[in-house]
Amino acid sequence: MKVMVKDGKTLNVKTFDVKEEEIDDYTTVLELLLKLREERDPSLVLRYSCRMALCGSCGMVINGKPRLACLTKVKSLGEKIMVEPLRNLPTIRGLVPDLIPFFQKYRSVTPHLIGDEEQERPTRAYTQTDNQVKRYLQFNYCIQCGLCYSACPIVATNEKFPGPAAINVAYRYSADSRDRNPQRVLKLDTPEGVWSCRVAGSCSFVCPKGVDPSLAIQLVKSSLLRGGKP
Repeated sequence: MKVMVKDGKTLNVKTFDVKEEEIDDYTTVLELLLKLREERDPSLVLRYSCRMALCGSCGMVINGKPRLACLTKVKSLGEKIMVEPLRNLPTIRGLVPDLIPFFQKYRSVTPHLIGDEEQERPTRAYTQTDNQVKRYLQFNYCIQCGLCYSACPIVATNEKFPGPAAINVAYRYSADSRDRNPQRVLKLDTPEGVWSCRVAGSCSFVCPKGVDPSLAIQLVKSSLLRGGKP
């Protein structure tokens, strides 16, 4: 098996020959990269943390598709593996993307609940029904890994487009019955905002948590056509 690792900063590609006995059915790409760094090339640079698909830190492009390295089994990829840093983002070094542009857009949509004065100084519990929770629960599973941002063809051609994750979280909080911020979705009602999306669906295809940001984008469009009401 050949493993090729592309440095996003220098564009150099390092190739490693990996023997069959060095991996098993459960070996992930992250485990293999760490093994290669420890035993063969200490200059390999990558970002990781939880190793269980919760933090989203180990996002990278593996055989042409944005994936979480800790969730991707080596033996599912064939005899040649190409590992690259996430696309649509600058690279700090090696396989480590600079996520500042991603999080700037994410924060621009106010990704948290905005309550009224009573909610800010609560005197009672603000409960929700099962149906109220179901409206946004699926979209709450986003781990901000940036895979959807890397896969999005609109992000690649329009730097002003907020990206799937930002629009997804905007819908998640706007659809929450406890939220009191009507401007969150209305700010996306621009040619450079939600209407830039052409429904390629690649964001949902690569999402490791089944969030379906493409659906969230269409729900935002639908809410705008109804006057901004999710």
